[in-house]
This record gives sequence, C-alpha cells and structure tokens, in this order.
Amino acid sequence: MTPSMTKKDYLTQARRVLDIERAAIDGLYQGLDESFHQACDLMFDCKGRVVVTGMGKSGHIGGKIAATLASTGTPAFFVHPGEASHGDLGMITKQDVVIAISNSGETGEVVSLLPVLKRLSVPLIAMTGRPDSTLATLADCHISIQVAEEACPLGLAPTASTTATLVMGDALAVSLLHARGFTADDFALSHPGGSLGKRLLLRVSDIMHSGERVPRVPRTAITSEALLEMSRKGLGMTTIVDDQGKLLGIFTDGDLRRILDQRMDVHKTPIAEVMTSRCITARPEMLAAEALHLMETRKINGLIVVDSEQQPVGAFNMHDLLQAGVI
Repeated sequence: MTPSMTKKDYLTQARRVLDIERAAIDGLYQGLDESFHQACDLMFDCKGRVVVTGMGKSGHIGGKIAATLASTGTPAFFVHPGEASHGDLGMITKQDVVIAISNSGETGEVVSLLPVLKRLSVPLIAMTGRPDSTLATLADCHISIQVAEEACPLGLAPTASTTATLVMGDALAVSLLHARGFTADDFALSHPGGSLGKRLLLRVSDIMHSGERVPRVPRTAITSEALLEMSRKGLGMTTIVDDQGKLLGIFTDGDLRRILDQRMDVHKTPIAEVMTSRCITARPEMLAAEALHLMETRKINGLIVVDSEQQPVGAFNMHDLLQAGVI
C-alpha cells in the first residue's frame, strides 16, 4: 500500500472521479434514442408490474430503480436473479415487464432467466454496456449504459457504470411519471409517513383548535371584551356570533391596529361596528395545504372553520400549520 495521501491528493482524485462520472452521464445524453422511447412504451402499457433484476452492484442499483418506479406511479419490485432461479420466478407473470441489468450483458444468473422469460412471452428490457452481448441481443428492447471508463483506476470496481445505470433508471421513472400525469397528491398517497404526505394529506380538522378553544364573543360585546377573548385564546382573532351561534364576523389583530389608528375607544365601541363581516372561512374537510394556499393568497394569518350551518367549530393560524409540518 502507498503512504497516506495529502489533502491535495484526495481532492485531485475526487475531481477525477467526478469528471469521469460526469462524462458518463454526458455520454448517456448523447446516446438516447428510439430504444428509450420503446422501453417507456412497454412500461406504460404494462398491465402488471415492472420487475427489475440484476446481480451484485447492478442488483443494488436495480433495487433503487424499482423503488423509484414504485413511488412515482409505476408499480415495480426487485427480484434477485439467484433467488429467481430457485423459485422466485413464480413472482413474474405474463402481464409484467422485466428490466434486466448487467453491465457486461453476460452475467450468468441473469442470462439463465432468459429462456423462462421468453417462454412466458414477458417483454424484456435490457440495460447493458455492451449492445452485442447475449442479454442485449435477446431483449425486446436494449438501453445502452455504456461508459468510456470506470472511475476506479484499476478498472475493476463498478463506479461510472453504476452511476450511468442509476441515472438512466431515474430518466425512465420520471418520463413515466409525466406520461401518467402523476401528481404530488398521488406521490403523497404512497408516502403518508413523509413530510410531503403530511403536508398533502392533513385536513383542517386535524390541526384546528375546537370546542372551548375557539374564540367567540356575542354581537352585543364591546371591543374591549373581544380583546380579552383574543388574549385568552391566543390566536390573534375572535369570532363574533349571533344568538343562534352563527358566525357574523371576525375581529383580528389587524382590525385592532386600524381602530387604534382611528383613536376609537375600545371600552365604548361595540364590536359589531368594527368587525369584518365578510370574513374568509374554511371547512373541516378542507386539506390543510388548501387552507395554507388560501391564507397566502389572501394575505391573512388565521382562519375560522365553520360547519354547514355557518357556526364556528374551529380556528387555526399560521403557527398551527407550521407546528403540524404543513409549512
């Protein structure tokens, strides 16, 4: 082994690797052709699932490609070729499409699956670095992942080739995402535990303050009484309701600033005279993301939630949305 490298040596090697892998991706860009379009069509028209297989490092990349496809609207899973030869081929049906990954195109465990796949008439997409290989020539569609050189100076460890494979897998997944009209809402349904799922699936009823925590005063109240209610509930606003409990209006911190500018006496002014009567409201079933968009569009900091009879059943502000992870 050689002596430990200097900081400069490490950076030099890192830049060399990045240059080689950047060149590999540029090569993919230049080499995109009708085969990519054909592969997308096969996957788009697939009535079953896309089954990805590959051995070694190609298998690791294949697992990630399958996961990316599945999370972006194309049902997919990974099958290890060694396990496939010992029973897992039963997971593949005639309705599926198979993506087989092998840089050499001659990986024994992958090539050995070809007779069975052909017998089942399963469409086969090959991803190899050799267009003249066994896998490439026997596939229905071949996508080239050929690279000029590996970043490994020994030319042994898959580096640039695995990067090229991963990038091509992302290109397939995103192209299909667009073709299917896959939306952020669709993505959230398969990621309910993630921040995006939380942002898109939470409803107003999940985050609003309800019951006694909803600020409200009667229409007969004076402004100082409304201010006390705002202070008690801490939402920077209060509702004003009629004798039946229906919403008549809202009074906010912004309204308070306006009446103070006008030098009005908060101890004498009826709240009905200074409230905002045509206030914007939300419904409990509204998505929190929709409520956020409404608040941003109308430049308001909080919303009153009403039921079908226009009675206040909840209230929330930007801080509640932030706390819930919606923002």
